[in-house]
Amino acid sequence: MIDFILTIIKDFWVTVVEMSPYLLFGFFVAGILSVLVSQRLVERHLGGRGLWPLLKASVLGIPLPLCSCGVIPVSMSLHKHGASKGSTIAFLLSTPQTGVDSIFVTLSLLGPVFAIFRPVAAFITGLVGGTLVDAFGQGGKEQNQRPEKCRDECCGDVKTSKIRKGLTYGFVTLPRDIGKAMLVGLLVAAFISALVPDGYFAEKLGAGIFPLIAMMFLGIPVYVCATASVPVAAALILKGLSPGAALVFLMTGPATNAASFVTIWKTLGKTTAILYLATVAGCALMSGILLDYAATGINVEVAARPGWMLPDLVKSASALVLFAVLGFALLRSSKKDHTGPESGNNTSHRNPPPIQKANPSPSST
Repeated sequence: MIDFILTIIKDFWVTVVEMSPYLLFGFFVAGILSVLVSQRLVERHLGGRGLWPLLKASVLGIPLPLCSCGVIPVSMSLHKHGASKGSTIAFLLSTPQTGVDSIFVTLSLLGPVFAIFRPVAAFITGLVGGTLVDAFGQGGKEQNQRPEKCRDECCGDVKTSKIRKGLTYGFVTLPRDIGKAMLVGLLVAAFISALVPDGYFAEKLGAGIFPLIAMMFLGIPVYVCATASVPVAAALILKGLSPGAALVFLMTGPATNAASFVTIWKTLGKTTAILYLATVAGCALMSGILLDYAATGINVEVAARPGWMLPDLVKSASALVLFAVLGFALLRSSKKDHTGPESGNNTSHRNPPPIQKANPSPSST
């Protein structure tokens, strides 16, 4: 029993050490984006039909640290302000699959192949889904209202220092909102490493498309944020799951959940909702098949294999800083829960200050 607990602690620490420098850098970049990307700028570029708005919507969603629940109020706001259904769905599909924080964590735990492949797959998924909705999902009234006047808190008119605002978002708000989910993901990964024998998934699921389909059916109904899913995927690969099957989980888990599907069904129509779900499933399977084919000639590194980028001292120090950041953010969140939300400060990384509506997004992680 003691050996089992020590194994879990060791695997937990190894994963944290590998991901912490890149997660901290991701927090910093997310903070910069939170003050540079305004709602007015976003909404101005996503209206109308055609390929160009879909391309912009898909590209825009990739760096934003929004999960599949948090992206809902932002995307519905975009649609209300004039974004087409296609652009809205493109944004909904590409955004939750990745973000600057999850890209850097993917780089640290799964290596450069996954770190490049994952945002490219998210971009293609958004483009495909938006194109299908523009072609087949335009039934009913299309909301093409003129953009409303932004409130001061949306348009950056607040006099608060942008640097302070960005750092607060990057190292307090964002860690507060993903901290619990990320720690749960790390614990799940540690338990998988300790409990599951090496080669288990390769033996039980075999090769070919079946493991990909199994991960698709696992990922679609469950909710897991883009960052928290990475250590779980790394642990699964180490136990014999193919890289392609892990990618299917990384795409479907963050991109779908019941809340997003129901919201799309009610707001944009059942045809759009079905196209949204079919796009996630189809693109995830195709991306997984392609990655498995490409990975036959490429060494896909994962966390438990030799760390290849930073000195151990730097990674260990970053892990301690990460724990301090998460501890401060979660402690602050706990105090707010007891004292009540402070006016104007109840925000979430799902809905960053520059692109949020007046109502905060629902916390889901």
